[in-house]
Amino acid sequence: MKLPTPRWLATSVRNKLLAMALLPLLVVFPLLVLAIAVWSSVTYDRLLITKVRSDLAVARGYFDQTLAEVGSGTRGVARSQRLLQSMAGGDLAARLAADRQELGLDFLLLMRQDDPSATLPAGVASLLQTAATTPARSAQIVRLSRDELAALAPRLLPRLHIPLVSTRNAAPDARATEDRALVLLALQPVRDAAGQPQALLVGGLLLNQNLDFIDHINRIVYPEGALPFGSEGTATLFLDDVRITTNVRLFQDQRAIGTRVSQTVRDRVLGQGETWLDRAFVVNDWYVSAYEPLLDAAGQRVGMLYVGFLESPFRWVRHAMLAVMGLIFLAVMAVSAWFSVRWARSIFKPVEQMNRTMQRVEDGEAAARVGTLPARDELGALASHLNQLLDVIDENTAALRRWGEELDQKVAERTRELEESNASLRLAQQQLVKSEKLAAIGQLTASIAHEINNPIAVMQGNLDLIRDTLGPQAQPVTAEFRLLDEQVERMRLIVTQLLQYARPTEYAGYVETLDLNQTVHDSLVLVAHLLAQTRIKVVRDLQATQRVGLNRQELQQVIINLLINAIQAMPQGGTLRLVTRDWTDEQGACGALLQVQDSGPGLAPGVAERLFRPFFTTKNDGNGLGLWISLGLVERYGGGIVAGNREDGHSGAVFSVRLLTEPQAPAAVNTRDGRPGG
Repeated sequence: MKLPTPRWLATSVRNKLLAMALLPLLVVFPLLVLAIAVWSSVTYDRLLITKVRSDLAVARGYFDQTLAEVGSGTRGVARSQRLLQSMAGGDLAARLAADRQELGLDFLLLMRQDDPSATLPAGVASLLQTAATTPARSAQIVRLSRDELAALAPRLLPRLHIPLVSTRNAAPDARATEDRALVLLALQPVRDAAGQPQALLVGGLLLNQNLDFIDHINRIVYPEGALPFGSEGTATLFLDDVRITTNVRLFQDQRAIGTRVSQTVRDRVLGQGETWLDRAFVVNDWYVSAYEPLLDAAGQRVGMLYVGFLESPFRWVRHAMLAVMGLIFLAVMAVSAWFSVRWARSIFKPVEQMNRTMQRVEDGEAAARVGTLPARDELGALASHLNQLLDVIDENTAALRRWGEELDQKVAERTRELEESNASLRLAQQQLVKSEKLAAIGQLTASIAHEINNPIAVMQGNLDLIRDTLGPQAQPVTAEFRLLDEQVERMRLIVTQLLQYARPTEYAGYVETLDLNQTVHDSLVLVAHLLAQTRIKVVRDLQATQRVGLNRQELQQVIINLLINAIQAMPQGGTLRLVTRDWTDEQGACGALLQVQDSGPGLAPGVAERLFRPFFTTKNDGNGLGLWISLGLVERYGGGIVAGNREDGHSGAVFSVRLLTEPQAPAAVNTRDGRPGG
C-alpha cells in the first residue's frame, strides 16, 4: 500500500519548528518589553505625583503653622499685661515695635475705640469685620488694595509694586503691574481688667516679595540632597495668578516675581477650586507641579500655593532605565534564539528521516525502514512503529470515522432528549414552588382575615348599638364615635389588604378617572416624613396630560411603594426624579407613563427578572411582596410595571408604570354595603 507523501514535508516541518521555537522570542518578548516599558512609565509618573503631593502637604502644613503663629502671637500680645501698662502711660509705640520684632510680623497696630484718628477705610474695616466674625481661626488670608494697605502699614508699599512679566500660556491681562497685597491678618480685642474691650490689635504678615518666607518653605520641603539626579525644588505664592514671591528663576540670578501661571492651571485651581497634581510648564521649563488654592476669610479663592521640582533629570533617568532594560532583553533574546534553534534541529532531523522512509515505501521499497535513531523519546518510538502503522492506517481510519459518526448521532439524540427533560422538570418545579407559596399565603391570610373580621363586626355592631341607645346624649362624643368608626374601617381595609397578598386579582377598587400628576403630588406628601430624614432632592418632570382609570387608593399604594423603594436605595442621599408622559401604541390604546428614577447603585445583573416574584427581596428586612402586589394592582387594570437601570448616563434604577386611559374590567369586585371597595 502506497501513501502520498509530499516531497516538501520535511522542509515544511523544519520551517514550522523553527517558527515555533523563535515565535516567543520574536513576538512575545517584544510585547513583554513594551508592556513593561509602559507599566514602568506609568508607575514612575505615579511615584512622581505621589512625591509632589506629599511635598504640597508639607508646604501647606508650614503655611498653616505660620498662619496660626500670626494669630496666636497677636492674641498673646493683646492679652499681655505689658500692653495694658503701655496703653495706660508707657511708650506704646516702642512696646508694639518690640512685640512686632519678636513675632516677626510686618505690622502690629493698636486702634483705640475712642480715637477718631483710628478710623480705617471702608474696605479695610469690612475685611477686618469678616475676619472677626470667623472664630474658627485667629488669623486669615486677606487680599488688600494699595490704599487699604497704606492705611495699615504705609512703609510696606514699595513691596507692592510688582511689574507683570509676559508669560507663555498665561491668560490675557491688560494690567502692567500688580499693586495689591496678600496678607496674613490677625485681629484681637484688647480688654481691661474688667474684661471690657478697650482697643483692637491688628497684626499682619505681608506675603508680597517675602523672600525669606518662601525660601524657608523651599528649605523645609526640599532640603539639600532631597532630590536625586540634580533636580531642583521650587516653591511659590500667588496672588490670583501672579507670582508675588518665589524661588523660581526667570534668569540665572533673577527670580520670576511678576510672572503668571498658565491659563490651564488658573482655570483648574482658581476657577474650579481643585488641586493640580501633574506636570506643568513653569516659566521656562517643565516641572512636576502641585498647586492648591488659598482661601480668604470669606471663602473666596485669592491665590495659590505651589511646590514642584524639575522634571528633566527624572525623564532622562527613566529613558536610561528603559534603554538598559531593552539591551538586557536583546541579549536574552539572542541567547534564547541560539538554544531554541538547536532544540528545533533535534526534532526536525528525525522527522526528515521518517519522511524519506515514507517516500521510499511509496516508491515500492517495501523493506525500507527508518532505522535506529539517536533519540530515545517519543520520536524514536514513533519511528519504530511506523512500518506497522503504514499497513493498517487506512482501515483503522475508516473504522474510526464510521464509529465517530454513529457516536455523534447518538450523543446528539441523547443531548436533545436530556434538554427537553430538563426544561420540563424546571417548568414543573417552578409551578410547584409557586403553587406551594400561594397556597401557604392563602391559608394564612384567610385564617387571619376570618379571625379578625369577627371581632371587627362585633365592634362595629356595638358602636351602632351604643349610638342608637344614647340618641341625642351621644352628641358630645360624636368626634370620638367618628374616630372609632374610622379605625374600625381601617382594620377592615387592613384585613382586605391581607387577602390581597394571597389573591390580589380578586379584590378590585372603585375605578376613577385620575390625574396622574396630581396623584404623584399627593403620594409625595404621604412620604414627606421619609424624605425629610434624608438628603434626597426630588426633581419633578410631570408632563402627562392623559387621565388614567384606576382606583385612587390602589394607585397611591403602587406609587408610594415605588417611592419608598427609591428612598431606601439612596441611604446617603441623591436625586429622586419623577417623570410622567403620554403614550399611544399602534393598536390605538393610550394612557400615561410614570417613571420613578433614583441615583442609587442600580439593579444587579439578573435582579430585574426576579423583582416581581413573590418573596424575592434584596433587603435584609423585606418580605418580597410589595412589588408583586403592586404589579398585580396595575395589571388588574391592563397596565404593567417594568424595572431596569437608567440609560441616561447616570447610575440608578428606573421603574416604569404604564397605565391605560380606559382600563380593562377588574377581575372581581368586592362590595360591602352596596359600595365598591378594595
